[in-house]
Amino acid sequence: MISRASRLPFIAHAQRHGKRTAVVDSQGSFAYNELLDASSRVATALLASRNDDQRNEAQRNKVQRSDLQEDRVAFLITPGFPWVAVQWGIWRAGGVAVPLPLNSTRPELEFFIDDAQASALVFDAQAASLLAPIAAARGIRALPYEQLLPRQSPDLPDIVPDITSDVAPDIASDRRAMILYTSGTTSRPKGVVTTHANVAAQIETLLEAWEWSPDDRILLCLPLHHVHGIINVVSCALWSGATCHMLPRFDANAVWDCIASGGVTLFMAVPTVYVKLIAAWDEASPQRRAELSQACFRLRLMVSGSAALPVSTLHRWKEISGHILLERYGMTEIGMALSNSLRGERIPGSVGRPLPGVEVQLIGENGALVSPGTPGEIEVRGPSVFGEYWRQPEATRAAFRRGWFRTGDTAVVENDLYRILGRTNIDILKTGGHKVSALEIEETLREHPAVAECAVVGVADPEWGERVAAAVVLNKGDALDLPSLRIWAKDLLAPHKVPSLLLVLDALPRNAMGKVMKPAVAALFPTAARGDSIP
Repeated sequence: MISRASRLPFIAHAQRHGKRTAVVDSQGSFAYNELLDASSRVATALLASRNDDQRNEAQRNKVQRSDLQEDRVAFLITPGFPWVAVQWGIWRAGGVAVPLPLNSTRPELEFFIDDAQASALVFDAQAASLLAPIAAARGIRALPYEQLLPRQSPDLPDIVPDITSDVAPDIASDRRAMILYTSGTTSRPKGVVTTHANVAAQIETLLEAWEWSPDDRILLCLPLHHVHGIINVVSCALWSGATCHMLPRFDANAVWDCIASGGVTLFMAVPTVYVKLIAAWDEASPQRRAELSQACFRLRLMVSGSAALPVSTLHRWKEISGHILLERYGMTEIGMALSNSLRGERIPGSVGRPLPGVEVQLIGENGALVSPGTPGEIEVRGPSVFGEYWRQPEATRAAFRRGWFRTGDTAVVENDLYRILGRTNIDILKTGGHKVSALEIEETLREHPAVAECAVVGVADPEWGERVAAAVVLNKGDALDLPSLRIWAKDLLAPHKVPSLLLVLDALPRNAMGKVMKPAVAALFPTAARGDSIP
């Protein structure tokens, strides 16, 4: 098996923590030593299977390939110890990890696999029926996880050959490590390529800012195909010697049970998760509510990100848990860039200041820096920023300006703190010559007693440029029409910000991270309505 510590720092970190518990999942607890052993065997099996494909050539050259040399290995594994073992194993073998989303359709998976040009697919038993045929149709290697680690099952033979340390690959920090696909809320998903150096920088800035320690215990309930779960939760925990309790998927009552057990010190989630946890708390008995709230008090940090956190949700969560959620800002291409203070005051609606090692600036439409109080596009620079979109050189060039990554998000600096106004081309609406923030309007609409959720989009209009359109989900038993909403809103919003189109939905379209898919919302408004005059 691969035993030499390559130039991958997570191996050295894990070796220091030895018998400490690294991962807890539905199958039990696993120490760092077990994770090192399992990932070594995954790496060995990946290299062996690659060599089997090239056996004739290897025999001719009298050598065997001991480095995947950035071959892409896509994998679909239920969150837990095996997921981490496979990711680390791919890295230790010199491959590029391509984690696939759970609950994806076959066409979606085929897109990711084809776009990444994956040379192998690794999957567990739950995904076998979906991925094995995809691999067979493309003639690429299908590697069931149970065969990569047969020693964990007495019913399987030990088929993993040993590869001695003298052929273990030496992985430089500037090599590609991972391809994560963007959420695709504005266009077809793009493959974001991060190097091992990028990954390390993304982790280390959060370890410093949020004061991770080996005594921490964090609960994962997020999907593992986005930077939030992979970097902020799992990687930060395992880099620092902490314990990561991994749920196979989000379930509000299971999350509450874990928090109530007293074995958690940190929790990170998206706003949708907090909304569902609040609903589960509301449905619990008074005694259970008291137990859950008391358990929350014992946590040292609770974080929200990946989507705008409604102020009403922040206040309600504080009532339940005693925590003012720490809001931060990041994205697939940059990791985290801005964060509220761990120990200082947290301002609702603010995402704080730049994290250690991250440079941030706001640029106006003229390409120049804006002054405080003036909205501008967020640009980021630093070692955590990705290097390329996979196989899309034009998109990569367009994403950078003078060495700064153009996030496509608009923000404003107020009292030295950043406040996100939204996606430049989605959440910044241009109506009647005015620029307005959809997020600001949404925050106001959530104050309406009938509104449970809402999304504001711009709908093209020949007279106004864009009309302010609101899609809402109502509280049970409530009703709402456009005239009454406009009368109510005119006391709280400037006239050009008041919605002129209204759509009542049973649910807002969201992606796996809970982000509302604004293009899908805009497409729901009837074409006929777009020509109506404003009441």
